[in-house]
Amino acid sequence: MEDYQLQIKQKLTVAPMEPGCYLMKDRNDQIIYVGKAKKLRNRLRSYFTGAHDAKTTRLVSEIRNFEFIVTSSETESLLLELNLIKQYQPRYNILLKDDKSYPFIKITKEKYPRLIVTRTVKKGSGKYFGPYPNAYSAQETKKLLDRIYPFRKCDKMPDKLCLYYHIGQCLGPCVYPVDLNKYAEMTKEITDFLNGEDKTILHNLEQKMQQASETLDFERAKEYRDLIQHIHNLNKKQKITSSDNTIRDVFGYSVSKGWMCIQVFFIRQGNMIKRDATMIPLQQTEEEEFYTFIGQFYDLNQHILPKEVHVPKHLDKAIIQSVVDTKIVQPLKGKKKDMIDLANHNAEVTLENKFELIAKDESRTVKAIEELGAVMGIQTPIRIEAFDNSNIQGVNPVSAMVSFIDGKPNKKGYRKYKIKTVDGPDDYKSMREVVRRRYTRVLNEGSPLPDLIIVDGGKGHMSGVIDVLENELGLDIPVAGLRKNDKHQTSEILYGEQAEIVPMKKNSQPFYLLQRIQDEVHRFAIIFHRQTRQKTGLQSVLDTVDGIGAKRKTKLLRTFGSIKRMKEASVDELKDSGLPQNVAENLHQALYSKKE
Repeated sequence: MEDYQLQIKQKLTVAPMEPGCYLMKDRNDQIIYVGKAKKLRNRLRSYFTGAHDAKTTRLVSEIRNFEFIVTSSETESLLLELNLIKQYQPRYNILLKDDKSYPFIKITKEKYPRLIVTRTVKKGSGKYFGPYPNAYSAQETKKLLDRIYPFRKCDKMPDKLCLYYHIGQCLGPCVYPVDLNKYAEMTKEITDFLNGEDKTILHNLEQKMQQASETLDFERAKEYRDLIQHIHNLNKKQKITSSDNTIRDVFGYSVSKGWMCIQVFFIRQGNMIKRDATMIPLQQTEEEEFYTFIGQFYDLNQHILPKEVHVPKHLDKAIIQSVVDTKIVQPLKGKKKDMIDLANHNAEVTLENKFELIAKDESRTVKAIEELGAVMGIQTPIRIEAFDNSNIQGVNPVSAMVSFIDGKPNKKGYRKYKIKTVDGPDDYKSMREVVRRRYTRVLNEGSPLPDLIIVDGGKGHMSGVIDVLENELGLDIPVAGLRKNDKHQTSEILYGEQAEIVPMKKNSQPFYLLQRIQDEVHRFAIIFHRQTRQKTGLQSVLDTVDGIGAKRKTKLLRTFGSIKRMKEASVDELKDSGLPQNVAENLHQALYSKKE
């Protein structure tokens, strides 16, 4: 089985049983087909099992990868499918490639308003409701509303009464004076149920249907019944499309197991046309990671700055505004809030898939360690132990160790260490201390030794560990180092006395195993460090200055963004943030001493 087939098979097992859209990609990472599904996993699996017609067989033969976007309903998945097909024009989608837009129901802005169905939105010309994926239901609802609410029907006011007046479907404003309050009342009722606030109106319609039935006016009763059914069909709320043409980007995120996924929905002309998903390991708090990410997202012209950026309500709007030069919106309710919730949910699903794939991928465990041993020239490393340090400017330094057996995490073998003998941020000495403590205890207890030790670092870390093992403990255990690139991703494995780079393909099973090990030990170390900071009260230099309490501390951090920027500030700048003169001077002195 080729690598891409294995990848697809693994992704199918973790696809969600939720509605959404899927995008099939070819070997050039081009989107060749867009589809929708009530249950994504079932629909995606159907492509790779059973017999198909010639077109589908050809499509499947070209698929090398796929991605999906979760929606809240089937209606949303249909609208999103239309948007994506128009955006990407996949060659296997033979329909829906025109510029046909979605229908809206509109109450015109006139003295005597009309009710119409339109596909064109003109600002200030009336009230729009929709869009609706089912044009037939929109037209039928409009017809039924015309029968029940006697709005004006003619495009231009005629000189005499028309048929609609004589059949009771118009009040005849062309000839008779009409109370405008009557129109206002009808407009409100129609607006209410087209906005989805339909409980009261449906109740009233049901009563009218019952009354018509009791008076044997069955034709009228049928109209009420049909209207009730169409209201149910039309008022399924959706978030993918709106009548608001503002260009905006919608951000959401989720955090799990030391990783963060940030999702961005690109909304153009009222339609969601694209999404961006980014996975990053947590180095700071989730809020700080988000601020850093969004500041870089629009930097260097990587993405076009929209008119609005929508972000979750709990984030600090002022900080985001300082790095993103456009309008920042934090919706509290309605469709815009729903869209952020949907972005958050997609981020959560993406993270779940990542970890489920790792957990279910049995094929890259035993085979991976056999290939790793072969490429490094050592015996198969059945037991691997990996170390990583974590601290912030030397505060609360800790280290962590994870254990893998047969290529799978052995959670019972994980260990946490608080650094005891090292002052300040010295990774090399910290690593030496932890390795010394770990294997001194292993020798004393007679526990199994690992076949391979991995350190998160380069030649300096490796040299210190080898020195402790060989010269202090008399142990001969292979030691490898994992080096990251500027994006903080696993880049190279180092081995040997000269810490030479081991040639290894980035898409090979051994490399994936090393990447998982490095991610896991990093995650474990960060969580332990965070727990340690919380237990010590997250104390900083701000807590040592008289006159700075919780409120002033929060205000300072919002104003300057970090302790580092505070250190660069003058007394006057600290005072301008709202501190009294004496408190600003004391803080400046404390920061200066800390800096020294």
